[in-house]
Amino acid sequence: MYEFHKCVDRYNGDYVITQVLAYFVIRAKSNMKSRRVYSRSVDKTTGLKYDQTILLTGVNTSRQYPEKLRKIRYVDHETNKDFVFLTNNFLLPALSVATLYKSRWQIELFFKWIKQHLRIKSFYGTSENAVKTQIWIAISVYVLIAIIKKRLNLNISPYTILQILSVTLFEKTPLIQLLTDFNYKNMEKNTTMNYNQPTLFEI
Repeated sequence: MYEFHKCVDRYNGDYVITQVLAYFVIRAKSNMKSRRVYSRSVDKTTGLKYDQTILLTGVNTSRQYPEKLRKIRYVDHETNKDFVFLTNNFLLPALSVATLYKSRWQIELFFKWIKQHLRIKSFYGTSENAVKTQIWIAISVYVLIAIIKKRLNLNISPYTILQILSVTLFEKTPLIQLLTDFNYKNMEKNTTMNYNQPTLFEI
């Protein structure tokens, strides 16, 4: 399943996906112009409002995606948010399409959390095992930092703790003293601070 964001040829990209016999689920733009071709019955108690077959009628969009699309409107009972989805999959139940998007969104939120808290900006490997290994290592480090923060009752963020530990890796100072006495406020101001770390090759 794919989604294309902030792309000028958004529907053209989606049409390429259709041509390679893959499918997508995306959010419809509020200003999207379309014409209803057919409507299917839905169980409105599930949050579904309608399930339609449409054709895009915009000047550019009708050219970029000339085939029929499926338009599904769904209201999430948990958040009371209104969603309108577009998909090229006409076989899945409408509720499954909404569930797919919701699951995909949870994955995006998870990766956003990873970037913010685990500081993973890129993966060193592309295989499933490599990605899982890097994520598990990062999570393990984050949990250890969270334990340290709670045990020592520190008022600094886990990210700051990681920064302090990264620049004092070879210090022979008790952890509680290191984290409570360290002048972390000057870390970003002075990037050339002389930390008491041995060099690899002593001269």
